[in-house]
Amino acid sequence: MNWKLKSVAAIALAASAIGSFAYASDATPPKKHKPAAKKADAPCCAATEDQIKQLRQDLQSQIDGLKSDLAAKDAALRDAQQKAADAQASADKANAAAAGVADNAAAVSALQGTVSDLKANQASLATTVSDETTKIKQSIESPNVLHYKGIAITPGGFTAAETVWRSHSTGSDIPTPFTAIPFPQAEAYHLSEFYGTGRQSRVSLMAEGKVNWGTIRGYFEGDWLGTGVTSNNNESNSYVFRQRVIWGQALTNSGWGFAGGQMWSLATEDRKGLSNLSGDILTPQTIDPNYNAGFVWTRQYGFRVTKSFGDKLAIGVSAENPQVLSPGGTITLNPGTSYIWGNPGSGAGLYNGAISGETCTSTSTSTPVSVTCIPSYLTTYAINPVPDFIAKVAIDPGYGHYEIIGITRAFRDRIYEGTNGTPWNDTQWGAGIGGSARVPVTHMLDIGVKALYGHGTGRYGSSTIADVTVGPDGRFKPLESLSTLGTLELHATPRLEIYADYGADYIGKWLYENTAGKAGGYGIGESNSGCATENLTPTAPTIPSAGASCTGVNRDVQEGTLGYWYDFYKGPHGRLRQGIQYSYSSRVIWANLPGYAPKGIENMFWTSFRYYLP
Repeated sequence: MNWKLKSVAAIALAASAIGSFAYASDATPPKKHKPAAKKADAPCCAATEDQIKQLRQDLQSQIDGLKSDLAAKDAALRDAQQKAADAQASADKANAAAAGVADNAAAVSALQGTVSDLKANQASLATTVSDETTKIKQSIESPNVLHYKGIAITPGGFTAAETVWRSHSTGSDIPTPFTAIPFPQAEAYHLSEFYGTGRQSRVSLMAEGKVNWGTIRGYFEGDWLGTGVTSNNNESNSYVFRQRVIWGQALTNSGWGFAGGQMWSLATEDRKGLSNLSGDILTPQTIDPNYNAGFVWTRQYGFRVTKSFGDKLAIGVSAENPQVLSPGGTITLNPGTSYIWGNPGSGAGLYNGAISGETCTSTSTSTPVSVTCIPSYLTTYAINPVPDFIAKVAIDPGYGHYEIIGITRAFRDRIYEGTNGTPWNDTQWGAGIGGSARVPVTHMLDIGVKALYGHGTGRYGSSTIADVTVGPDGRFKPLESLSTLGTLELHATPRLEIYADYGADYIGKWLYENTAGKAGGYGIGESNSGCATENLTPTAPTIPSAGASCTGVNRDVQEGTLGYWYDFYKGPHGRLRQGIQYSYSSRVIWANLPGYAPKGIENMFWTSFRYYLP
């Protein structure tokens, strides 16, 4: 549009210029001396001038029209631009208003979220305050632990009212002496026995403190299954309190553990990893405190070092108190050979020096007869050169618990060969390897199996049959041994536990002849001919005899057990439970030369009623 206007204006200006030039050409020239014009030409010039004026007026009129049009269009353009600017301002204002509305909506939404969070936080805070108040009230009224100078003290234990009935008498409280199960020749075999007791009641106390590098703790546990010189069942049942376990421990944050004291042997199966705590030891659930034949265990002094690698793997080594079970079998030494291997207890040294009897022999045929008597001591303490060394690996892959153990033991005696020989010390080594597996078949049923095989490891079996015999030259001979146990545990309901165990302890035979051609060893030379016939002439009115014709040594003890525990109550106020156990046990001795191996059978029932501290 502008270029058209500019073109018209240019044409108008050009025409105006031409007109002006023409007008200028019509101006009066300087006077010249010319002949006077003829009057007849005047009308022609006047008419031309009028035409030019008219043309100028027309052009001016067109120019004015064009200017007017241009002014109107400029005004319309300015009005349109103003309207566009107003519209843009309105749009900007609307956009700003819309943004403000969005910001307000976001702010309102955020405010609503903050209010909701505050409400939730207030409710959570109220719940937390309520829970903490409940915990504080509970800790004051019924604390789980006691606090003393920065340490937590946890009491534990239970009271027990228990009974035992056996089909054949062993003269025992609720612990069963497996190697004393009688044969038919013994008077006690024909008498059943019943005893009631509270002696397995137990107390425990654990003190635990936290330090920047880990945890330190001490633990004590005891019961009343000890006996004193005056203990009896006559009136007050004055049995003595005894230590079961007592130890101190340091556990580092990096998984190292150091513990020392009387504790469960490292050879005993753990529930998970490697633990000192009695509650983490996988003992059979039996009421019988001697557990089950085939169970591998001791409680004795030990110092152990363990290392846990997360929750999957733990390893440990221990040095534990040694003790040799009295040498078994028929010991036939070479002529002129003798040995010593242990001491009776010394009362001044706080070991048991009680005399159980004496053996007397005639040393002459003159009158009066000269008699030499050698006392028999209740306990003989082996003179040990080194501790028992035990190593264990425990694996918890996420399904079950598995262990591998190794044991090394030393047996030493002092040997004398003739009156002119030089005495000398001899040390023989025994060793064993074993393992265990505990597998949850379902959430209700666990299956367990464990075994220990070796030479000289009989002490670690629950029957404690024998560790060694003695050869003709006076040297110890570690005997082959096997202890094995299978377990089923059914978690029938949250209150009812049913268990079944079957295990055995076995000791192998070892035979020899001395230089005089006389047989000896373990499992040979004994007389079993009278084991099936009752002795009709008791040696004393109160003490049953074993019989002179039943002197074989134990080959194995086997036991099957079935029992249950039912919790009447289990909660913050403790646990009240009742259990019944039945066991069938057999004791077999090695056959003598004719091949007769008698078997002693024992049927036993236990009951238990216990209250456990929470």
